[in-house]
Amino acid sequence: MLYHLLPSLGDTHIVFNLFNYLTVRSAGAMATGLVLMLLLGRPAIAWLKAHGIVNVPRNGLDRDPAGAEPKANMGGVLIVMVVTVATLLWAELTNPYTLIALVVMLWMGSLGFLDDYLKVVRRTPRGLVERYKWTGSLVLGLALGLFLVMWGPAAPVGATTTNLPVFDEWQLVFSPAAYLLWVTVVLNGATHSVNMTDGLDGLAPGLVAIAVGTFGIFAYVIGRVDTSAYLGLFYLPGAGELAVFAAGITGAALGFLWFNAQPAQVIMGDTGSLALGGSIGAMAVLLKAELLLLAVGGVFVAEAASVIIQTRYFRYTKRRYGEGRRVFRCAPIHHHFQMIGWKNEQVVVRFWILGILCAMVGFATLKLR
Repeated sequence: MLYHLLPSLGDTHIVFNLFNYLTVRSAGAMATGLVLMLLLGRPAIAWLKAHGIVNVPRNGLDRDPAGAEPKANMGGVLIVMVVTVATLLWAELTNPYTLIALVVMLWMGSLGFLDDYLKVVRRTPRGLVERYKWTGSLVLGLALGLFLVMWGPAAPVGATTTNLPVFDEWQLVFSPAAYLLWVTVVLNGATHSVNMTDGLDGLAPGLVAIAVGTFGIFAYVIGRVDTSAYLGLFYLPGAGELAVFAAGITGAALGFLWFNAQPAQVIMGDTGSLALGGSIGAMAVLLKAELLLLAVGGVFVAEAASVIIQTRYFRYTKRRYGEGRRVFRCAPIHHHFQMIGWKNEQVVVRFWILGILCAMVGFATLKLR
């Protein structure tokens, strides 16, 4: 909004010209997300607790210590609201990259909200039936892929082409049908991986801030013709606006971490985890950096892989030996480390460190090119 209103006043005062700069608006979006979250967090938590919207433990590892005050739930609603406000305030609202990313975040956040509402407010143990949740996310993935094939943002490369990390002279080119499947897998993989990671106080918001901040930098680079050419990346005109969206998420995630750090006063619930995961997946798809997600989101990949390995191995051994066996003590893998004796804060901080290392690997792929 400010991008459309204030630069026209540049003749009045030179300071208004600053709003033409992507870096200034990205900084403004991050500051807005952070400050709004810090200002609204405490009253929002008080309101949620006053209305009985508190955490419903899923297993023994999720339970709070005896006598501890219950955590407010559905804090993800506040995250989605703050990111939306920060984006609308600072981003170019006619930019298709911005609008697509916002729609994906709101769609996934709505699915998570429905699940949280059924579990926390209506006290339905299962929440939103799993197949309905997956149906909603799969439909979004197919719709996004179809939209990008038929009406996606104009770019010098084909709509169904994606970048390969490390190899600047190579690229992946999909058929339209295969690209629909590709987008659906990437979007859903990112969404549900973040959802699986949200199991310890402070874990998911910190990792999301690291991953989204990294993709924000890539968006800025890919949206500039000079830096993208120098680094051997696709040049996507207008993609730099995703840096504003990413900055808003980063600021909101860090602000939420103020209240979510152990001992947490509030958790984001599926509303936040699905919305944030969908945002990461959408940015990877829009930037044609889907494979880079494996490096930057390495911790999320490990969390999802631990669940898949545990589930498949348990079913295989039960069928083969009549008794289900486990690879990990518990999955997702952060619970495994809890059960071998790591304290919650040790798991969280060490996983943050791994997240930073994964981001560095992502940046290293630029140098290797």
